[in-house]
Amino acid sequence: MSSPTGPTPGLPVRMPRPRQSGRHRRPEPVAAPEGAPALVLAVPGVPSAAIRSLADEVVSIARSELPGLEAVIGYLDGDDAEYPTLATVLTRVAALRTERYEIAVAAGREVAAPEGPAAVVVPLLAGPDSALTRRIRQAVMDAGNNAELTDVLGPHPLLAEALHVRLSEAGLARADRARLFTVATAADGIILATVGGEEAVQAAGITGMLLAARLAVPVMAAALDQEGSIASIAEQLRAAGSEQLALAPYLIGPELAEGLLDAAAKEAGCAAAEALGAYPAIGRLVLSQYMATLGIPPQQASPVH
Repeated sequence: MSSPTGPTPGLPVRMPRPRQSGRHRRPEPVAAPEGAPALVLAVPGVPSAAIRSLADEVVSIARSELPGLEAVIGYLDGDDAEYPTLATVLTRVAALRTERYEIAVAAGREVAAPEGPAAVVVPLLAGPDSALTRRIRQAVMDAGNNAELTDVLGPHPLLAEALHVRLSEAGLARADRARLFTVATAADGIILATVGGEEAVQAAGITGMLLAARLAVPVMAAALDQEGSIASIAEQLRAAGSEQLALAPYLIGPELAEGLLDAAAKEAGCAAAEALGAYPAIGRLVLSQYMATLGIPPQQASPVH
């Protein structure tokens, strides 16, 4: 009970929780700086409604992680009607920045003239692909060099996590250590399939080592676009004692030619997981490349208690 002057003596008084400090303090949210360049997602492959949906989801994840971020999508093989090409998007972004500056000056605002790149272009690629990267760089040049081009998204531990999830969704690997699902069809050898030639295979192999540590099974990378590469790696894994193989695409999806994955799975005589797609880590890695280019420090996640 309480008296008119306060709580009854002897009863506990609820005190406000003090603000956390030190390493357990929740970090202040990071927002995009005013006037920051736009993030332009460079999407390879023949555009379609499914690819647009995937790209939209990746961009949405990036925006949710960095409030105020201006993010748009440019298609490497767009048609400038339903699917704007990368060069067209970059030209529009640069023109819009100039227009905003002129409007601000006309309104009497004291604003600095725009300088530096109008956009940061992030390729929607898990690994290196010299042919696609060359085309993206050419599009940047065609638009007047008003943009900076980042590296591809991998290799990275988050991609190993995404591969693990896709394999578990296909019933080809246990979900995680916490749930310890027993999967009767779990593979004892993984072929990490990529495109882009030998450079791509070597880069995929780095993420493959991280995946092997997660699954405790051998993982070897192979090129979908090199004849005999998939069959050769499948043979090596079986010779080393793996009996039940699985194909894990080290690909986001748009860069994967239709039918290529199914043909590779038949060639290796095994089941295949889905491509990485719009797994949340993809959006975070896209944003990470953008922030690193601008020198924006990444926001640290709150520690788990």
